[in-house]
Amino acid sequence: MKKKLVSCLISFTLLSSLSTPLLAKAQENTEDIKGSLVIAGGGIGTSNHEIYEKFLSLAGGKEKAKVGIIPAASTTLQSSKKFKEDLVKYGANSDSIKILPVSNHDFSDTQKDESTWKNQVNDKKLSRTIKGLTAVWFVGGDQTKIVDSLRQNNGSDSEALKAIWDIYRKGAVIGGTSAGAAIMSDVMITGGDSLGALKDSLENKENKHVSKKQRSQKEYEPLSIQKGLGFFQHGIIDQHMDERARLGRLAVAAYTSERDKEKNFAYGVDEDTAMVVNNKDQKIEVVGRSGVAVLDMSKAELVSKQKARSGLENIKVSYLSPGDKINYHLKSFEFPKERVETKGFEYYSFNALPATGVFTPYGRLKAYLSYSLVDNESMKSAKSYVYDSKGSGYEIAFQKDNDTNGYWRYTDGQKDDYSIVNVKMDITPKTFKFQPDRKTSLTYKKPTFSSSESPAYDSIKGNLLIAGGALGSSNSSVYNKFINLAGGKQAKIGIVPAASTKFDSSNQFKSDLIKYGVKAENIEILPISNHDFKGTSENESTWKTNMNSDKLAQKVKGLTGIWFVGGDQTLITGSLRNENGSDSKVLQAIWHTYKNGAVLGGTSAGAAIMSNTMLAGGDSYGALSYGFTNTYDDMNQQEGGPAYLEKGLGFFQYGLVDQHFDNKARLGRLIATAYEKGNKNQLSYGIDEDTAMVVNNKEKQIEVVGRGGITLVDLAKVQANDKFPSDYKNILISCITPGDKVNLTTKEIVINPAKTSTRKNEYYSEKVGPNTGLFSPHGVLRKFLAYDLVDNAQSKEIKSYAFNQNKGFELTFRKSAESNGYWAYTDGQKDDYSIVKVALDIKPIDVDIR
Repeated sequence: MKKKLVSCLISFTLLSSLSTPLLAKAQENTEDIKGSLVIAGGGIGTSNHEIYEKFLSLAGGKEKAKVGIIPAASTTLQSSKKFKEDLVKYGANSDSIKILPVSNHDFSDTQKDESTWKNQVNDKKLSRTIKGLTAVWFVGGDQTKIVDSLRQNNGSDSEALKAIWDIYRKGAVIGGTSAGAAIMSDVMITGGDSLGALKDSLENKENKHVSKKQRSQKEYEPLSIQKGLGFFQHGIIDQHMDERARLGRLAVAAYTSERDKEKNFAYGVDEDTAMVVNNKDQKIEVVGRSGVAVLDMSKAELVSKQKARSGLENIKVSYLSPGDKINYHLKSFEFPKERVETKGFEYYSFNALPATGVFTPYGRLKAYLSYSLVDNESMKSAKSYVYDSKGSGYEIAFQKDNDTNGYWRYTDGQKDDYSIVNVKMDITPKTFKFQPDRKTSLTYKKPTFSSSESPAYDSIKGNLLIAGGALGSSNSSVYNKFINLAGGKQAKIGIVPAASTKFDSSNQFKSDLIKYGVKAENIEILPISNHDFKGTSENESTWKTNMNSDKLAQKVKGLTGIWFVGGDQTLITGSLRNENGSDSKVLQAIWHTYKNGAVLGGTSAGAAIMSNTMLAGGDSYGALSYGFTNTYDDMNQQEGGPAYLEKGLGFFQYGLVDQHFDNKARLGRLIATAYEKGNKNQLSYGIDEDTAMVVNNKEKQIEVVGRGGITLVDLAKVQANDKFPSDYKNILISCITPGDKVNLTTKEIVINPAKTSTRKNEYYSEKVGPNTGLFSPHGVLRKFLAYDLVDNAQSKEIKSYAFNQNKGFELTFRKSAESNGYWAYTDGQKDDYSIVKVALDIKPIDVDIR
């Protein structure tokens, strides 16, 4: 059963004095604790070996670990059983893992009545069992059920809780995920979202007199807290930080609840990530796949900005990544030596738009602060917003300060990995008004680009593997698929390095292929380039003549797989096409190899070149607002502005392909390009990072492989306003994930049979507000459509906005007659959604912010 968002239990309202007392501490003396904590933000994948192995190591090792699992937070025993299975998978002894009888309620998937367990928490037998453990794990669900199960009616600790404290002090590890993370601090957040926390606590209104029923009809949920179990007493813990955008609620909770906020940080843990607390060293290590947000509230101030409304200023935001450490006593950070400082060495230089909704590139907090601010020399400050459908909300301003810095490295192959320290954040009340744009001042230019058709497609025996970028070395499903299509471990593979300015990505891909079993002697980096590479003695720009080398063409014909690395897609086409636009001999050889059964693959730029019309620049807002440009200013243009098109290599002729789709929010530019230059009887395809679209030419079918999804754009029924650009109705949007397939000619979508339909069986029934930016939950398009629309019985339509200054677009996503959602758990207990045929209307608007 999917996890239900915890409803509001106790509203914590800030009125005029801000003198709310801190909840009583669970345990005062924690200096003698020898044990550790593993505090996970939720959504842990079974494949996340870093967290599982760290937990077992702290529990005494795989052979000696004795683990008790506390199921109390959940409504079923499913998650407890799954966690036990995962521990056994990672080498623990099954007989040494027990699901402890701790609950205050019955479980829906058993014959017993587990509500009777509430009476056993003072049982000596249970206490003895706990005292024999080396680890305790709290599963996710409702954190209040954990506390109620382990505390007595008068608020005192039960014998079971005392036993947990006893083994923790002596060296055991205490861990938990989601609700099991929330209980770790003294101040336990039990409900609320960022907008609800801000509005309910920073607006001087009589919200305390609003009934719980009235609150449930709002688009936001007020902050609520209770007393936690206090295993971590050095700040407040929040979880699901990135996915549910809880930074605002954490800031309010820390400001209103921590009497010693000058002494402690506040921590928000991302999904599939854990903060590992070493009490002896007084340090926290970040482990897993994402990050931990850290708030310094020591200089935060409440500032009155509007009548009866206030804001918070001088908050310092840091975001730590796996391998980073936090000294919570000294309030300092430690970073691995291989991380490179960004201050003074910023890689990017582009004008980042404000984060306004699901069309915002890098639209989640950590990515936005990394690319759009900290590692961007053009930006000193950046903004986002959060508001309800009536336009009442806040501006969130992020600013570089004297002590702001970023730390960068590659991780898991060639994925960017950032850590961020000391970005200043101010939250200011604002009102927002959106009206239809009747007379736009924007100059929209239609594309002048035209592309002739590539060779006939009927006789091709080969396949394509088109990856959306940021392909992780650990993404075994994508690598194994490419290798199998190339003929298995005996495959002969050529790597085309042309898109990059260095050989790092080509060398990394070669080493990854070797790791997955391909013989090193069967892999060659092909001398294809029209520019020099950094860090080599050779001048590779001389390779430009190789495109017509008979020897190289002959070598290409002997390959079973060809891979195009990422970078700048125009460098690939410039290295394989003659100046008159004709195919070089090497490109003809690639086509020959492809037609005869080879697989062609590529990531990022190597994906962009696959379709006949190649999207080479621009972002969603730029394409919708300004249309298209005929000039290209290297890779910076890939970060924003009007769309730029060139002729691709045309290996995929069933529609347009775009990449980095989730992280760079390119739906708008794909729609604009498909409308202007696409075949409206074909789908257009947006491929997420760390994900691949596998094209089977024989079956005329695509399949999703990897860790993200593919967005399908269908313009067959679109209605456009020819007198007003980018005014669209009835665009159909589908989002598919690994295991789903699409017929390229009929456009039929075949969903993974493991998934169940959400239609008329929606899990959620909540009123939701617009998606507005970094403080809006479910900021990635597929998650937004899944949670807020297709799996939400109350929602018929949902909105988001894309704007800059006073011009923008209202995006209305509607359930159509054909709309459906499909859900399953994947990789442990992660929600996995597919979405079919949601209707999208785009309307130009004027924006007034006051």
